[in-house]
Amino acid sequence: MAAAARAAAALLMLLALAAAGGVAADGSDHRYKAGGEAVPLYANKVGPFHNPSETYRYFDLPFCSPEKVKEKSEALGEVLNGDRLVDAPYKLDFRVDHDSKSVCSQKLTKEDVVKFRNAVAKDYYFQMYYDDLPLWGFIGKVEKGGKADPSEWKYYLYRHIIFDILFNNDRVIEINVHTDQSALVDLTEDKEVDVEFLYSVKWKETPTPFEKRMEKYSNSSNLPHHLEVHWFSIINSCVTVLLLTGFLATILMRVLKNDFVKYAHDEEAADDQEESGWKYIHGDVFRFPKNKSLFSAALGTGTQLFALTTFIFLLALVGVFYPYNRGALFTALVVIYALTSGIAGYIATSFYCQLEGTNWVCVLPYVRNLLLTGCLFCGPLFLTFCFLNTVAIAYSATAALPFGTICVIVLIWTLVTFPLLVLGGIAGKNSKTEFQAPCRTTKYPREIPPLPWYRQTVPQMAMAGFLPFSAIYIELYYIFASVWGHRIYTIYSILFIVFIILLIVTAFITVALTYFQLAAEDHEWWWRSFLCGGSTGFFVYGYCLYYYYARSDMSGFMQTSFFFGYMACICYAFFLMLGMVGFRAALFFVRHIYKSIKCE
Repeated sequence: MAAAARAAAALLMLLALAAAGGVAADGSDHRYKAGGEAVPLYANKVGPFHNPSETYRYFDLPFCSPEKVKEKSEALGEVLNGDRLVDAPYKLDFRVDHDSKSVCSQKLTKEDVVKFRNAVAKDYYFQMYYDDLPLWGFIGKVEKGGKADPSEWKYYLYRHIIFDILFNNDRVIEINVHTDQSALVDLTEDKEVDVEFLYSVKWKETPTPFEKRMEKYSNSSNLPHHLEVHWFSIINSCVTVLLLTGFLATILMRVLKNDFVKYAHDEEAADDQEESGWKYIHGDVFRFPKNKSLFSAALGTGTQLFALTTFIFLLALVGVFYPYNRGALFTALVVIYALTSGIAGYIATSFYCQLEGTNWVCVLPYVRNLLLTGCLFCGPLFLTFCFLNTVAIAYSATAALPFGTICVIVLIWTLVTFPLLVLGGIAGKNSKTEFQAPCRTTKYPREIPPLPWYRQTVPQMAMAGFLPFSAIYIELYYIFASVWGHRIYTIYSILFIVFIILLIVTAFITVALTYFQLAAEDHEWWWRSFLCGGSTGFFVYGYCLYYYYARSDMSGFMQTSFFFGYMACICYAFFLMLGMVGFRAALFFVRHIYKSIKCE
């Protein structure tokens, strides 16, 4: 465990150094000499503008390419992000202007023309990196001429790219790219075309310091209009919290106070007076749930995901995930998830030991519980990845992970995740903590009285998930537009506040519903509290349907499968994490109220 802690500290230091921006991803220090020193320019990928997951290698289209394409070595996070950087065919030396310089002349075959035309019809864009600064441009345009029939449209390829670069002393500050609208290649007909690709470079000095060159990419998130919407989201969430806490303070606490007075009066009255309400089931409320191993595994996995989310927020708040820090988020997710697996093992096995009590002798249930904990989230994620990676391979997209990257991830799981999971399980088994129940559990459970339909599990989950979802749904649009679009999300402080509000609302609504369940003399609250707490994940997945069909322009089998496949995994992670929060809050509440009365 100490080694894991040292590895986590080293990870945090490395990511913090990366956040400082002092060293480029390729190892350079961003300083160049005027008069011709080469500045690294990499072509990354191309793809339909409205389908962020459907991207392809730059030279999958018949651009000017060298005989041997030189690929840039990439970190794990960059590969997971779908980046496939290669040397670009343009030479942009430091402070050297070019005017209509030829890249190459080539004859486009009929097949090449069809490829380019299909790409132009789908609004293909290209992405490059110049001195670690991203730049984008469209490869062509469609002229419809007011005609509705696509067969009458004109398709044109841009053959002249113009780079506008700003510098300050010996450093590159900003780069923009646009196309010469007069240099076009007609791709409308299926015939061979002779093309000469050109590029121009214009350098201009700017007073902007090097330390602020990334602010350009985050300014869109800080525009007054967007900030007003974000603050409206915060106010909406705070109002939800105030209403809920006010409800609990004025209604629930008053009812509890009346219950305490009533039960204290009943204790002074005749002993044969019949009990009712939540005190009536004091002998059953701490009866352990069914499927104890699964429940413990879900609790351990949810705790691990909560720890993972907390660490990610801490890194975001200190500035690690600045715009276009390629792959930093994915690297942090993989490494921190591996390092926090010991938390899942410890929580799952220690809680399972508490539920099993003196029956915890055989090692087989311990092993089964650990395996279930390790596979509860990784299993569905692995199956989803296998399917989606197969789809990406069929499309020859950059989202398909190379075999070497898959081996690295398997090694991380084998050499880090699983051993830490086992060590955490051993520590949890040896902790010898006992479940602290303030009431003695009877030998035989009481029969649960018939309940109306709105007190059943599914309606309760719907009520429990709606309020937390209403507190975050405004912010969800910006998150989706960043993950599944081309917006940049940088206001992590507001997102962290929304996350805290989400946890508070989830805990409060689960406590309230647990009280009403116990008041109806239904003592099977363990799984119910977990399901009610995690039900927000179902609402988020419902929002995925709305966002895909109403707020986005995504299309195609690959993009659809990637969106709904990976969002299902994310919503499942939300379910486990918030389910753990709901159960912990409900357990704290139930212990508190039963400690406050005389149950014997």
